[in-house]
Amino acid sequence: MILNALAEKLKQRAMGDFKGRHFEAWLIIQAVSWYLRYPLSYRDLESLFAERGFDVDHATINRWVLAYAPMIEKRLRRFRQPHCGSIRVDETYVKIRGEWRYLYRAVDKHGTPVDFLLTAHRDLAAAKRFFRKAMKDQPLLAPGKIGTDGANVYPAAIKDGVDARLLTPTVVHRVTKHLQQVIESDHFRVKQMMPKVGGFRSFATARRTIAGFEAMLWLRKGFGFAGDWTVRRQNELLALCFGLALLQNSAEGRVSPFPGQTHATRCVTGVPR
Repeated sequence: MILNALAEKLKQRAMGDFKGRHFEAWLIIQAVSWYLRYPLSYRDLESLFAERGFDVDHATINRWVLAYAPMIEKRLRRFRQPHCGSIRVDETYVKIRGEWRYLYRAVDKHGTPVDFLLTAHRDLAAAKRFFRKAMKDQPLLAPGKIGTDGANVYPAAIKDGVDARLLTPTVVHRVTKHLQQVIESDHFRVKQMMPKVGGFRSFATARRTIAGFEAMLWLRKGFGFAGDWTVRRQNELLALCFGLALLQNSAEGRVSPFPGQTHATRCVTGVPR
């Protein structure tokens, strides 16, 4: 009874997510996840689907990515694990319409994702915005240690976080190059998916697409579920976020792909924890 009600709730939301689309929901999510997971172009995906008998134009796949990448990021965000209390903050370059823009990112010392922010400028205002975004998302878990490079904007940005009570007054700021290796290597895992020639065509396109790249990296790293975190299980969680996996399991009389993970089900369906 409860499973049927849950399946119906997910079905209704899935209908809204894919309303007006001319292809089935599973194919759309498959195309978007492939683009965000692997270094493929839109024309590569067009060819892959053509080999499987699906006539999908590369421009259509582009529209799907821009529409669903932010949705994937929003729905996977709630599954992220808390950081360990010692984080690394850094910015990397992203080319948009031939000009360099800046992607602020943070992970903890073990590589667990914290947050990201795409900005037009690399200055104090941008650093402040990033710290506020990252800390407000986890208000009960302020880091005790923050590692950065030698950019002169970070001390003032950290002080702003302390003044806003997003960081504790005892937070330790460390400026050491070797501690930044974990975040610098993590940059590569996101940037290897980005367009190789010319960069993104607009800031809005970059913001939406990068949100999907970051979310797919979260998915690949895992969320602390028991057992081997295979690509198949990753896809099952992604489908569940859009009301697809649980519907199929219910129809076939099987249990959820995440047995015992009631927290995951509550998060996806929006049921209060």
